[in-house]
Amino acid sequence: MAPTAIDTETQVPVHLKAKDAAAETTTSTATPRREPLKLSGALDAYEQFDATPIIGREFPKANLVEWLEAPNSDELIRDLAITISQRGVVFFRAQDNLTNELQKKLIARLGELTGRPAANSLHIHPILNSQRELGGEDPEISTISSLQHKKFYTKPAEDELSPKRQHTAQWHSDIAFEPVPADYTSLRLTQLPRTGGDTLWASGYEIYDRISDPYQKFLESLSVTFQQPAFNKVAEKSGFSLYDKPRGAPENVGTELKAIHPVVRTNPVTGWKSVFPVGGHVKHINGVTAEESRQLLDWFLDIVYKGHDLQVRLKWQNENDIAIWDNRSVFHTATFDYDEEGERFGNRAVGLGERPYLDPASTSRRTAINSTHGEHPELG
Repeated sequence: MAPTAIDTETQVPVHLKAKDAAAETTTSTATPRREPLKLSGALDAYEQFDATPIIGREFPKANLVEWLEAPNSDELIRDLAITISQRGVVFFRAQDNLTNELQKKLIARLGELTGRPAANSLHIHPILNSQRELGGEDPEISTISSLQHKKFYTKPAEDELSPKRQHTAQWHSDIAFEPVPADYTSLRLTQLPRTGGDTLWASGYEIYDRISDPYQKFLESLSVTFQQPAFNKVAEKSGFSLYDKPRGAPENVGTELKAIHPVVRTNPVTGWKSVFPVGGHVKHINGVTAEESRQLLDWFLDIVYKGHDLQVRLKWQNENDIAIWDNRSVFHTATFDYDEEGERFGNRAVGLGERPYLDPASTSRRTAINSTHGEHPELG
């Protein structure tokens, strides 16, 4: 989970220029309509349970390396990808034989088997990469390090203000500031604090489903600007340059970490709609006033904060526990409550999907479940 800096200043949104409007239209409609993918049943033989009714599933005894090497590996990994996209996030315990290379292979195949564009691969993070002191040796593995986080993001206290905080969540979707953002992310922790450091996920499908039909239609007409200037500031303060070469997709290049995406996007694997601009990396909703933009963005976060039933929380129990999630439809946040409990370290691999788009013919998760529950009870 990349550290985020949530912009608390009121930003004055800009109306889209003609070329930006054209780019937005291309982003929103260029991907052709796809039929939702269906499970083959390859995973039915493995013990599994839903972590909550809305989001999350755990396979408590499965071994991912065995799935990667099985004769029916394509069916297993494809069904895993569909399950992740339907349930938002999936958990596996103590994957002690899963190496960084195999973790990368898993994320690559999840996308390849579900229609990821051929030009896209694994993301290289602008700052959390192999060029950093604690970045490891592989640019396609982001190291999630409590030591690195403190080095990059600890701010000196201002004399006039108390260092106490009432707001600690940093909800976000990985690398949403890129023109081609993430599809599947995997995080495997290799060092755990004695307690604390849980990770939470929230369902973007459910945010959309809790909004009235007139508001849904209004939100579907909007685009949003994502931007992450905090990474530029970290690089400048720390004396290094952002990784400005292609970061896993030809479009993800340069040092301006900025992109325009639809407010409501369609997940191509499920065909379900999700609200996309939640939490970090979001600058403003386009074409509305600054006050209206702030109200909408605060409203989305408020639904997450007050809707604990659309969240799932993972307590990391073992070294090499791994979580895999679909950034197109879920948001996540780390819990920074372990300063006195030891360090936390993990390896993250992030795949790049398609440019976000909205298919007007797509549906919501609850509508899909209600219409097909008898035929596909696993959707629930």
